[in-house]
Amino acid sequence: MSKMLFFLEQDKKTPSLMVLNPPSPSPSIFKEKESASQLPSMTKAVPYSSVVQQADSRAPAHDNPHAAPTRVFSFSSSVTTSSEDTVLNEDDDENCVMNPHTPPTSEQVFTTPHTEFGHCANEAYRCVSKHDYTKPFQERAIEEPPLYVCFATCVSILILYMLGRLRDFFGKRFAKSYFTHLMPHNGYAQLNSDFESFYLRRIKRRMDDCYGQPITGVPGRTVLILDRYSPDYNHTQIYTGGMTRALNVSSYNYLAFSQGRGSWADAVAESIRRYGVSSCGTRLDSGSNDLHVCAEALIAHFLGAEDALVCSMGFATNSTFIPGLAGKGSLIISDELNHTSMRVGIQQSGAEVRIFKHNDMASLESLLREVISQGQPKTHRAWKKILVIVEGLYSMEGTLVNLPRIVELKQKYKFYLYVDEAHSIGSLGSRGRGVTDYFNIPPGSIDVLMGTFSKGFGAAGGYISGPKSLIDALRLRSHSGPYAEAITPSVIAQVVVSMASIMGVTPAPRPTKSTLFPGLDSSIVAPKESAEELPGMAPASMLPMWMNLRPSLADGSEARMRMRRLAFNCRYLHVGLKKLGFIVYGHVSSPIVPLLIFNPGKLCLFVRMMRARPIPIAVVVVAHPATSFNTGRARLCPSASHTKEDIDIVLRACDEVGGILDMKHGSCERWGIDEVCERAVELVHSV
Repeated sequence: MSKMLFFLEQDKKTPSLMVLNPPSPSPSIFKEKESASQLPSMTKAVPYSSVVQQADSRAPAHDNPHAAPTRVFSFSSSVTTSSEDTVLNEDDDENCVMNPHTPPTSEQVFTTPHTEFGHCANEAYRCVSKHDYTKPFQERAIEEPPLYVCFATCVSILILYMLGRLRDFFGKRFAKSYFTHLMPHNGYAQLNSDFESFYLRRIKRRMDDCYGQPITGVPGRTVLILDRYSPDYNHTQIYTGGMTRALNVSSYNYLAFSQGRGSWADAVAESIRRYGVSSCGTRLDSGSNDLHVCAEALIAHFLGAEDALVCSMGFATNSTFIPGLAGKGSLIISDELNHTSMRVGIQQSGAEVRIFKHNDMASLESLLREVISQGQPKTHRAWKKILVIVEGLYSMEGTLVNLPRIVELKQKYKFYLYVDEAHSIGSLGSRGRGVTDYFNIPPGSIDVLMGTFSKGFGAAGGYISGPKSLIDALRLRSHSGPYAEAITPSVIAQVVVSMASIMGVTPAPRPTKSTLFPGLDSSIVAPKESAEELPGMAPASMLPMWMNLRPSLADGSEARMRMRRLAFNCRYLHVGLKKLGFIVYGHVSSPIVPLLIFNPGKLCLFVRMMRARPIPIAVVVVAHPATSFNTGRARLCPSASHTKEDIDIVLRACDEVGGILDMKHGSCERWGIDEVCERAVELVHSV
């Protein structure tokens, strides 16, 4: 909530910028920020960099007059001012398609600052996210690096371990003050086990400047990173007061709905005015209001399900609802790479658990035959229930579930299917409805669909959808229903606006009054459409009466544009990295692009070198225990806010840094970086 309020306040300070990206723009640059007194008066068209400089310089100076200079992400372009305060009224609804070679006029304006959302008018940089059934499903491809890379990785881990153990041995004897938490002290046992905390102390702490980088503002196309340094090998971090604007490929803001201005922010502001800044109580008492009922009805309609249930936290959605689905005498079959939230829920359920190889349908079918024929342990009775749990899109591997084959197995072996769409909902499918939409499979084929709002919808929380009888039971049996607090009204308002903009809203007459909740038609709590196919636009009666959407949001045109841009960016980044010689995991349509680095010593170097480039790039690396020791990776996340030129910048940076760090071990036919950038459209449509 504090972040949302901060975004709303920043909206008053940050000028709205109008920039068009031509197909071949001049190179982006970074400049040291000038003071506000040195900036020229902007009464006519000026370079975009000057506007961003002024916007970035005023915000930190207001909070900290002693702040250090800020590096600024800028583009060479032009803007048109409309007031003495250089605030431009922008409208990317009516003017998102323009001649990229013609300078914008005063009538061609946008509502989103260019630093939050890159405005791109070139229709060639679009793609539709759907499965091509004329081609075989892309199985998980594990490309192994050369043997010398594996050997060097193992040797480096061994050296790190030996040196760390030597430092612990001598440190406990000659520098006891630094190791009191690892030794018994004054009759008390040690606070930490030196073996269990070894990785955190000796490896991760040395890379802590690469993890959890503090940011401020909206995590959109660019992001403001708070500058800091450490004089003691990351035991402590000291903030300088300055900020660095970097190109952001590290956030889950897939459709760029997390914005500081626009209909999304307006709806949040209005919900705060009507309902306050926080909720009180649990889902079963006064904490739930008309917005929650509206959201649940809209989610069910969006997914083509009978009913839905929302939860205030995505992790808790899995960990608290799965125990309500299965128990003693039931069997849960889980993919080996399922998220920790699902593993926690499975452990708490008390059901028997079996694991199959990641996305391996032969392994799943073999396991199904075994467990069905053998029955329960000892008694060999038939299982009360068999529940198969998978993810739609796996967050560490970027792989897409083989849903068509799983549905075939479901029809053959009669088990229940639970699909976690935390990363796939909103980001996959021609209509943004997730894996069922991507594969064009009726959502009624899946028994339980779970998802979160923190990725594609720019909010927080999660949902469960399925048959109404099941959802009614989960409202009482799950831990979240009776005990957890409801989602804050401002957050649920963001969910409603985002989901409605993806679906589009039919101009239907609104009800004059409701006997259940004011502003909400009680007849739409359970949608009437069949769950066998995805419904179209949402009836206007599903939205609160005070919530008005701009025309481009109401007809769904803006959300479709964002989904097509996201699909293009994902494919372009994935295929471009492979053509440059990198080993990349995952599906080509995945918004998660794992770039394999392998050696743990290179992880921190990759982050620091990308951040230290003339155009800083914010990236995230993943290491043990999220992955194995020898498969460390950078996890790049493009979004709809990025332009084609932004992806070019990322590819050029990876090409240069990857060459220095010896990361190009892929077996794909290699192209030069200039050829990749020039033939981007051809690459995207060739896969």
